[in-house]
Amino acid sequence: MSEAQVSLLTATPLIMLFAGMLRAMGVLSTTATVSAIALSVAIAVALFLTQ
Repeated sequence: MSEAQVSLLTATPLIMLFAGMLRAMGVLSTTATVSAIALSVAIAVALFLTQ
């Protein structure tokens, strides 16, 4: 596994956690939170598979 793939596996859950925390604080709407999580996972999968 390359360094880029390890970084993706590290960064994506942190982005998801951050979005969840922003939702809990009332900064993001539910739609924005779901969108942020879904798009970060989709981008991570696409980048992971092309590395």
